Amino acid sequence: MFSFDCYKICMGTTPHQTRPGRPTTAPVVDRWHRSHQGQVSASYPDKMNTAASDLSASPSHQIRNWVHPDRRRGRGALSNVSGRFEAQAREAVDDGWGTIEEAPRLHTHVTVERARKIIIHNQSPDIPFDQSINPYRGCEHGCTYCFARPTHAFMGLSPGLDFESKLFAKPNAAALLEKELSHPNYRVKPIAIGTNTDPYQPIERRYRIMRSVLEVLNKYNHPVTILTKSALVVRDLDLLTPMAERGLLKVALSVTTLDGKLARALEPRASQPAKRMDAIRLLSEAGIPTAVMIAPIIPGLTDHELEKIVMGAHYAGAKQAGYILLRMPHEIKDLFKEWLHENVPDRAERVLKLMRSTRNGKDYDAQWGKRMRGDGPYAWLLKRRFDVACQRHGMGRRDLHLNCDLFTPPERPQKPTVVAAQNQMDLF
Repeated sequence: MFSFDCYKICMGTTPHQTRPGRPTTAPVVDRWHRSHQGQVSASYPDKMNTAASDLSASPSHQIRNWVHPDRRRGRGALSNVSGRFEAQAREAVDDGWGTIEEAPRLHTHVTVERARKIIIHNQSPDIPFDQSINPYRGCEHGCTYCFARPTHAFMGLSPGLDFESKLFAKPNAAALLEKELSHPNYRVKPIAIGTNTDPYQPIERRYRIMRSVLEVLNKYNHPVTILTKSALVVRDLDLLTPMAERGLLKVALSVTTLDGKLARALEPRASQPAKRMDAIRLLSEAGIPTAVMIAPIIPGLTDHELEKIVMGAHYAGAKQAGYILLRMPHEIKDLFKEWLHENVPDRAERVLKLMRSTRNGKDYDAQWGKRMRGDGPYAWLLKRRFDVACQRHGMGRRDLHLNCDLFTPPERPQKPTVVAAQNQMDLF
């Protein structure tokens, strides 16, 4: 357990300058850094963009807004820094009275969101789909590396612990989907689900939004692809199997590592790797086209498992495979560095060095055509290893063409007919 060794001077007082009987309080702090060696680094409003140095720049690794382990048990992120769009950065600090250990444990809070639109369209050349659905905002799986974390900043929340504990559910997703499918200008194309946040995260057991969406897609013969890290997907075999028989469905399980202990630290509330491999087997035995997505590959940490994952998925029944290199846009780079230094400090610098070698010396390169696979000799080696492993096990990389010809659009609701009154008495 780490403790704060020093106190930041706040509002003109220190712990030794408060009045007798009054505890030191710090209601608003611009920045606070925890130090392993007693150093304290603080930045003020006019220096907020420059004072937060690289977390790995020195042995005295610093974490902003660090949350006590007892509070974040079962969570992926270590901190809860304010989102990048907030005018003020608010962080909790230890006031010196030893009450930080008494703070309540983080619980998952779900807000019902009445969405106005459910099908999202994109024009990115890096991804093989044009439209997608996200039944939830935020993800309780808590994957430390999740590239969707920065989207929580649009809600005024932290991409850190808020992303995995303050979630949004869209219970009207199925109704909206049926309405949008009935629009006369709608053109049928496969819908991708699970490309941002996981549709089978733990709260799906309660809300069952993903199942209701599948029921609509099945009813109108609409093609769909599913990507998940959860074995909960097998719950819906009664819907998935007939859709697969009509050529409407493909399911991919995302596997980062086969090491259960590492997976528990990286993806604390996702299904264990063995459970995901078993889900691939059950889906394949049901006749459902199944793939494995090795995502993300983390150089220096999980890259040595690439061939094993491909082989394991092949024996489980997967017919296709894909991979994505670790991406660290926006707040993720700091969150993931915190996780590295906390969980694998002996390998942290090597992981970051290898990552920068695939991103032109930067933590992340968002350039189209490179952001998914990286660039440079190391990225080329990963791609070559992946190609050889797939070839050895007969794992295809070509996309499975889903059947769009069976789609039957829902009937549009008829507008009520207004009949003019014959005389004034007809109004009563």
